[in-house]
Amino acid sequence: MSFSAADVKELRESTGAGMMDCKKALTECNGDKEKAIDFLRTKGLAAVAKKQSRVAAEGTISVKTSQNAAVALEVNCETDFVAKNEDFIRFANDSADFLLANENLNTVEELLNSKTGNQTFSERLNELTLKIGEKIDVRRFKRMNLKSEHGHYGHYIHGGRIGVLVEMKTDNAVNGKNEIEELGKDLCMHIAASDTRFINESDIDENFKAREAEIYAAQLKEQGKPENMIENIVKGKLAKLASEVCLYQQKFIKNPDETVSQLIANVEKKTGLKIQVSEFSKMVLGEGIEKKQENFAEEIAKIQTGSH
Repeated sequence: MSFSAADVKELRESTGAGMMDCKKALTECNGDKEKAIDFLRTKGLAAVAKKQSRVAAEGTISVKTSQNAAVALEVNCETDFVAKNEDFIRFANDSADFLLANENLNTVEELLNSKTGNQTFSERLNELTLKIGEKIDVRRFKRMNLKSEHGHYGHYIHGGRIGVLVEMKTDNAVNGKNEIEELGKDLCMHIAASDTRFINESDIDENFKAREAEIYAAQLKEQGKPENMIENIVKGKLAKLASEVCLYQQKFIKNPDETVSQLIANVEKKTGLKIQVSEFSKMVLGEGIEKKQENFAEEIAKIQTGSH
């Protein structure tokens, strides 16, 4: 499989590795990007594991919820200054509100072609671009619709840069609304600050496990570990995988002495309800664009300490 200079550039932007390292990785992996990412991780050259802690594009994430649905929308611009512009923020919020009210819209293109008043969103976008003087891009959105009669949404935005939606379902009508709302926000804050990939250990994809096992083994070889020890070490790492990537098994960011599962159990005792997380979505501003390097450590620390 051949590759181009554009492929090298794309790999560099998505991993943070050097240009020559990316070229070597693609050469070694016959142009296969996914294998090249694993190759770079194995060599310790890629920042893939911390990808969500870096942001490239500026802009905002707008989150809107109703009783039956929730929407998270990312709108990008070129500078942080414009991201704080009132007209820019209004356009993002109006777009998210429109998506929430129109469940038949499934793509960004459909949104932009939709009319609001006498203009389409595309026309409003063009006017805003001319007025502000920067490229503005409606990049993506995520919609969640309640799947259960007794469903509830949690939502959280951190500085317009991280947006999280969580859907919870209960076995009966809510008789502890405040507790459920607080739990929803706590779960969203936790996901915003954590590398949460799955809800529960049973949800971990076997392909994900296999890929992680291969990377663990390759990393151990790079470190010079004896061949006869690698298999057992990999098994140990896989045993801890759930506590690293599964919501229920992770330690709760606001109280590391308990897991998220224990947090939910405590709320169940208070409310007399059976509570289950059925879906979650995390959107990080500029994820995958990587125009510049930026560390989100301070943002995550603020979430963990409740400074929001």
